[in-house]
Amino acid sequence: MPRLPWNSVSWPNSLFLVSTLLLALTGVPLYVWRYGLDWFQAILFFAFFAATGLSITVGYHRLFTHLTFKARWPIRISTLVFGAAAFENSVLCWAADHRKHHKFVDQDDDPYDISKGFFHAHIGWILSKTAAETSFEGVTDLLQDRWVRWQHQWYLPIALLASFVLPAMLGWLWAGWAGAMGAFLMAGVARVVLVHHMTFLINSWSHTWGRQPYSNRCTARDNAFLAWLTFGEGYHNFHHAFQHDYRNGVKPWQFDPTKWAIWLLHKLGLARQLRRVPNETILLAEIAEQQRQLAAKLGTRPAPVAEPIRRLLQAAQERLDHASAHWEQRRADYRLAAERRVEASREKLAELRREFHQAAERLRAAIQEWRDTHRLAQAQLA
Repeated sequence: MPRLPWNSVSWPNSLFLVSTLLLALTGVPLYVWRYGLDWFQAILFFAFFAATGLSITVGYHRLFTHLTFKARWPIRISTLVFGAAAFENSVLCWAADHRKHHKFVDQDDDPYDISKGFFHAHIGWILSKTAAETSFEGVTDLLQDRWVRWQHQWYLPIALLASFVLPAMLGWLWAGWAGAMGAFLMAGVARVVLVHHMTFLINSWSHTWGRQPYSNRCTARDNAFLAWLTFGEGYHNFHHAFQHDYRNGVKPWQFDPTKWAIWLLHKLGLARQLRRVPNETILLAEIAEQQRQLAAKLGTRPAPVAEPIRRLLQAAQERLDHASAHWEQRRADYRLAAERRVEASREKLAELRREFHQAAERLRAAIQEWRDTHRLAQAQLA
């Protein structure tokens, strides 16, 4: 009979995750059966769920880990406090693990490597992870942030106060001890469990099921359904292809409340320097993946069928490559001149801007031509 690997278990993590889950599954139903559920408890649950969930996605993930925008101190501090209330470790540890995930995705050094199994990627890596294993080598920039250092030093007291004590106090003010118990169980314990698994699903589900419209270089996938459960984090294939974009759901119709929250903060003057990948770059990534898929399909067809289609696609691809290279050069010239504004005359900047826009128009025309050719090729292969 195989022995269980007790020596590799992280007991603090395991006991917390198991006890909160069991308490949520037993304590919440018993409380509702005994005291009922009023509107205050429901609103408090959703308020803390949104505050802690968005503090992970807006703060921990897109602000601190990927530096996709800059935020003023009220946003930085609030996401640090309510991010701690999610009980997913300090932002320093969280970012260190996540940056390592992006650097070594699907490899042994990936903390939540999906190739080690769904359970490992979802929660198993936490059950066996100790704090001593976290290296801060990849987050030296965050170590310079005094608020990040403050949260890391006082993480546990902040987490306990914001996650459990604060909702219990609000519940007590509303309905005494019964209200405090309900708020502790629902806005505290049950909410922690849901936010945990909301985050864990990105590491497991988003690397198992879904589409890969931008790249197949790793297992990351876009999953629209999962985006609804994770404040927009389900568009994971896009995120791995363009991790420094503040958006995950880049299409207008894609559900990404985190993106909308960052945009709103920008409009309110609380966020600035939102980083966006140019639309042309995104379109080129989609085309490259579609091209790879079509090439694989052509490889299964007889040469007399595949060869004419391949030549047709090659001609469109050459025009696209030429337009893309020209656009990249004009874009680099304009950005360099804009950064050195003192050395460039207003007339020169206007000329470079005009050339850049013209190159972008030619690129979009080449993209449309490639798409038309691609549709024709698909029709011939059908």
